[in-house]
Amino acid sequence: MESMSRPLVRLLGQGVRWASSLRGGGSAFPGLVMEKLHPGFVAEELGKLSHGVVVISGTNGKTTTTKMAVQLLRSQGLRVFTNRTGSNFVRGVAASLLAEMNAFGRLDADVAVLELDEAHAVHFVKQVKPRYALLLNVMRDQLDRFGEIDTTRRMLSQVAKATTGTVVLNREDPRIAGLADDVAADATVEWFGLSDALRPMFPSDDDMRDVLRRTEAVELDSEQPSVARPRAGVVLNAVRANSVDLDVHGEHHTATIDLYGVYNQYNAAAALALSLQVLGDGADVASLVDELSRVTPAFGRGETVTVDGKPLQLLLVKNPAGFRLSLASASADDYATMIAINDAYADGRDVSWLWDVDFDSLRDSGVDIVSGVRAWDMALRLDYDLVAVRSVETDLDTALQQFIAGAGDRPMRVFCTYTAMLSLRKILGGMTHVDAI
Repeated sequence: MESMSRPLVRLLGQGVRWASSLRGGGSAFPGLVMEKLHPGFVAEELGKLSHGVVVISGTNGKTTTTKMAVQLLRSQGLRVFTNRTGSNFVRGVAASLLAEMNAFGRLDADVAVLELDEAHAVHFVKQVKPRYALLLNVMRDQLDRFGEIDTTRRMLSQVAKATTGTVVLNREDPRIAGLADDVAADATVEWFGLSDALRPMFPSDDDMRDVLRRTEAVELDSEQPSVARPRAGVVLNAVRANSVDLDVHGEHHTATIDLYGVYNQYNAAAALALSLQVLGDGADVASLVDELSRVTPAFGRGETVTVDGKPLQLLLVKNPAGFRLSLASASADDYATMIAINDAYADGRDVSWLWDVDFDSLRDSGVDIVSGVRAWDMALRLDYDLVAVRSVETDLDTALQQFIAGAGDRPMRVFCTYTAMLSLRKILGGMTHVDAI
């Protein structure tokens, strides 16, 4: 096998991918084949792209921000390769490449925009040096997998160091802002951020803990004025139900963003800041801002399906910061609410993070049903915040059917961990149209 030519290895990989697709699984297996037979495949192919490689990483918002960035760049005429399913391993990127290349081994792309989680990004940048990196935030997430928060910060530091062109950083997250010191001397740093008025809506990880132990002498990160922080090229100035005000290099713009959650409005600012760097002087800012109105939710991240004539929204939750912002983005009185918590590897085995979420906003309306492997843990957590739970059902299929039947005329929302979300999408696919991933 070692004597096989690279085109033959690539064709073998594409054949394995085709065979895997017939059996409905094994999305990363073709990449594993390429990893064994041609270890330099990913670096070799991505190295041919005229606009290089973009890496997007951080605790929260990677998938939606990547989707936004891809759409913005395509709207300006760039051909973009991306790992749309969010397969984070190098082998996952290899499998995505095999899927996008034609029979002659050509990839129709100018730039690669890749979502990578913090741990996998470290391994990826050892093989492929990104030209651009967008680093979003550092929050306590899957402590059983990543360890403490400063470990995550060190992982992202490796991405910053490896980036050869521009690193785009969130100036409002102190751990992300500190990565500016790790950027290579011949690379540049750009920033995105929030107005002073909006900063309290997006607390840093330290802020969420300092509030609990605060004395008058403690100043929260969110209380430091913008003049004390780096000047940002893109600033989110104001948010409304489905529109935002943005400052883009000193010019005011209003954008429509029809996505659930204030966090997605901030993700839009991040995606815009990144896109401006990739496009350079050729960027049409007004057109990019207008394109934001056409962005649809990524799968499971505010994704809405219609069941029995009523909207049902899937909202991925995986750490305290994300769950808090998701709860704060709409009034609980307007929805029927279900919460589904699993504890598989992809969710994080340790669900103690649920105790760092404030569920007081659900107290008046209650929760219709909780489900998943850790349904009883979730029910106990809600009980401590005096939130009534009408039903506990560990089986997701049974719980979803009960939830839909009992929702009445109310729109529905389901807060769910990653594997619960995938299972619910599969169940919903048997009831209504659900977009393929």
